[in-house]
Amino acid sequence: MSERLLPTGTCWCGCDTETGIGSFFARGHDKIAEAAYMAVHHGGSVAQLLHDTGHAPGGKKGPVRAAALKKGWELCPRGCGYAGAPASINNHVNRHHKEK
Repeated sequence: MSERLLPTGTCWCGCDTETGIGSFFARGHDKIAEAAYMAVHHGGSVAQLLHDTGHAPGGKKGPVRAAALKKGWELCPRGCGYAGAPASINNHVNRHHKEK
């Protein structure tokens, strides 16, 4: 199990912006931190990230989608093959599988 993280009151992207109570990032700065991490560790390439972590096609850890399904992601209950976090599944169903 991962260590429990606690917000510090300062944005974790490195910009030194004060954050709200319970927040790790200023609004939108989680994506800035993610992009910076990708640039530093994987040349800004998701394909390189998957290769480096063993999730590229033929990699020793298998597809990242399958790994995510084992860690809480779900498949669309309507059988279309879409996969995502539970909140994403709800949004997907409401948007793409509305009853007509």
